[in-house]
Amino acid sequence: MNRSEEADRANPLRRAVDALASVLFPAPCRVCGEPLATASRIPVCRACLAGPSRIESPMCPKCGRPFPPLGGGVSDRLCRACALGLYHFDLARSFARYDAEMERILLLLKYEPVTPLAGWLAARLEQVARAEPALGDVDCIVPVPLDRKRLRERGYNQAELIARPLAKRLGKPLATGLLRRLRSRPPKLKLSRRERWDTVRGAFEAEAAGRVDRSRVLLVDDVLTSGATLDACARALRSAGFTAIYAVTVARVLPRWEPAAMSLREPGSG
Repeated sequence: MNRSEEADRANPLRRAVDALASVLFPAPCRVCGEPLATASRIPVCRACLAGPSRIESPMCPKCGRPFPPLGGGVSDRLCRACALGLYHFDLARSFARYDAEMERILLLLKYEPVTPLAGWLAARLEQVARAEPALGDVDCIVPVPLDRKRLRERGYNQAELIARPLAKRLGKPLATGLLRRLRSRPPKLKLSRRERWDTVRGAFEAEAAGRVDRSRVLLVDDVLTSGATLDACARALRSAGFTAIYAVTVARVLPRWEPAAMSLREPGSG
């Protein structure tokens, strides 16, 4: 529970106002459809916000892919992809698994610029970043960009909506123009693993590293699916001279050993 939630519970007047507002101005949760019990700028009930499953150890120490539970609970072994040197970023972590609740939360943010919800997600990513010293020791925060066509159609970049409050929380500058997407993602909703990698290969371009001191970057995105998008961003930043590339995402698609993974459709980002 964060400090604001503790303050809410400790304040009986706030609870009374919330209860009255829920009666006078009933509104459904945008995730589950149940009436909201409290007045909030976030149109999602507390149960749904608490629903997503947090990713914890054991996990790959580089990309953060969760492993099946082990006896000791901690593992220093790399996953197969990282052991093969597949990714060009140095470290990646995600807040929660891409389960049904998280899917609906991120779809809401994907199609509507609900900035209070983005701020709530940024607070979760701050927790992730504070738990890994390298993620906080960066020179700038860089949201994974949309291509120009999609940005015009949507009017905003959901990764930037999350990255902006995260940058404030970490006390780091937001560098929205540092990375550019040169090619659009195909309109096909579901891509195979090979198609994901082929689609983003060479799709990003970065400015020269001289713009940022020490050149340590934290990439921010909503979902890590195959890791192809973060890898393509990292390749572009490496080519531009950046020395350390880290990444945080709100959610990560479940690995194949999880039975629930077979029932979830893959999200739109890579």
